Amino acid sequence: MTHCRDRSEILAQLRAAAPSVLPSLLSCDFSNLERELQQLQEAAVTSLHFDVMDGVFVPNFTYGMPVIAALRDRTNLIFDVHLMITEPARHVKHFRDAGADVITIHAEAVNDPRPVLDEIRRLGAAAGLAINPATPVETIESILPNCDVVLVMSVEAGFGGQAFNEVALEKLKQLSMVSGSDPLLEVDGGINVATIGGCVESGAQLLVVGSAIFSAEDYQVPISELRDVAKGAIGISGN
Repeated sequence: MTHCRDRSEILAQLRAAAPSVLPSLLSCDFSNLERELQQLQEAAVTSLHFDVMDGVFVPNFTYGMPVIAALRDRTNLIFDVHLMITEPARHVKHFRDAGADVITIHAEAVNDPRPVLDEIRRLGAAAGLAINPATPVETIESILPNCDVVLVMSVEAGFGGQAFNEVALEKLKQLSMVSGSDPLLEVDGGINVATIGGCVESGAQLLVVGSAIFSAEDYQVPISELRDVAKGAIGISGN
């Protein structure tokens, strides 16, 4: 199976599914990725989140294109790829070729994100821009027209399992006011049943969740609970 969605289809699917829980594979069992994928698909998720770290931009080091390409052949889920790397312009085409549907770069990793975001769109993927907790929204306001997704980090980029930083809520509210209906707002870090509702109320549409899902034996249970709380925060009933 190869990806064939273009940017407009990717964004339409993400909007239709919002608020959406995106399992972060950083927390999964890499010794059995096929089983992990099967469990997540059985839980009816629409997207998977991939944290790609180079050991330079952030101190941790994770997976790259081969893992994404291997899973791409086994599922049609949307692949949301978060690049925590230096010089992302050198690599966005490779990640698109591997199967990424959304490619997010960090505002802190480049002097001017616009050319990279425009290249991601040219490749047919949705273009995302991430900001760390210490980065003010004001630094990216002028770049919002180039973004399809803005990822607000509620923890410092680089490691899973960190506690939620409530500065993310103010940023989501601010972005909701300055960006209108575009771009999609995403939040990552410390998301669980206690924090997901506030994120949705503040404007988040895409909610990246790691340990709160993968610490459970049956992933459908926490995903269902998270989904219910997220939908309840905006008055949507049902699953």
